[in-house]
Amino acid sequence: MAGVIECIADNVVSPLGRTSMENFVNVKAGRSGLARYEEMGRVRSPFMLSRIDRAFMESLCSELGIPEGQYTFFEKMLLSSSIQAVRKSGIDPSSDRVLFIISTTKGNVSLLDRDVKGFPQERVLLGKSASIVSHYFGNPNAPVVVCNACISGVCAQIEAMRALQSGRYDYAVVTGADEQSPFIISGFLSFKALTDTPCRPFDKDRTGLNLGECAATVVLKATDGPAGGWVLEGGAIRNDANHISGPSRTGEGSYLALMEVLRKCGREGLAFVNVHGTATAYNDEMESIALYRAGLIDVPVTGLKGCYGHTMGAAGIMESILSMYAVEDGTVLATRGFAEQGVTYPVNVSPENRPAHGNRFIKLLSGFGGCNAALSYAYYRR
Repeated sequence: MAGVIECIADNVVSPLGRTSMENFVNVKAGRSGLARYEEMGRVRSPFMLSRIDRAFMESLCSELGIPEGQYTFFEKMLLSSSIQAVRKSGIDPSSDRVLFIISTTKGNVSLLDRDVKGFPQERVLLGKSASIVSHYFGNPNAPVVVCNACISGVCAQIEAMRALQSGRYDYAVVTGADEQSPFIISGFLSFKALTDTPCRPFDKDRTGLNLGECAATVVLKATDGPAGGWVLEGGAIRNDANHISGPSRTGEGSYLALMEVLRKCGREGLAFVNVHGTATAYNDEMESIALYRAGLIDVPVTGLKGCYGHTMGAAGIMESILSMYAVEDGTVLATRGFAEQGVTYPVNVSPENRPAHGNRFIKLLSGFGGCNAALSYAYYRR
């Protein structure tokens, strides 16, 4: 059984860039992909959205050699990111020692619209999309789909870690994406969770979340050798089953996930915690309580929803990748939209970039149904 799980390649495709580095540079410079939309389809209420330009995606797919007419937009998102990450890694994706793991919450949800034609209805099944991705690479293994609300991206990385530690695989390609649609937007509007202004995580005047589109991929490797580069040290999933959509008022599941990660990985060298930070009243309050209970209230906190919105199945992967780049750059990225503390336990958050000290970060996520997850990455010089 492998003792070390290394991240050997990554990619982010979003409105802020086609590579992880492009995205990091733009986030560090304070840029955001969010824009105001007055309507979408049958949705007639204004909202903010970070949306991938469709012409940009077509151009990227053409450059990467993805055939026209065979894939939905959601599948193009997954392929455009995973192809770049796999090429960067140098692995043979057709090997039976490689496992593909797909993270998404809604998949080909746009196919539910009667006006969308040209694809069979079976493509709405998440397993079908996952098979399309793995078959593109000629991979013989049945792909794994992780669909667990907002924590899917972190859960997918934890699942990859477990699969690699089992000894059955040498590599795991973990890719996540979600396409925004009128169905999703109307759902969040029904919860009164969306705001038509840029979101303000942890701020006293926060009024709700923004949504976003993104595709992100990490390639993980199992090794028995000494740790080198980025290492996925541990993760935890804790479900408190608090409510169908509302987080625990005591932050129970998030606190338990944090404590398990700290037990496994320790606190030494912790540069920051990358939080969920959705800018909803209850999520931000819950996270502040969980951080306080875990003894992390003084640790720098950073959130990326003000740059990307909530990217759902991609969030846990994309935010982990940008956290890696931030640690290597010695930066705690600004939390865009924050101005004045608005939670019971003031978190160590700032609207400005700050120096980072340490070689490790924790990624924290929470989701509908009371699901919570955390993982820890550490950087070791080779």
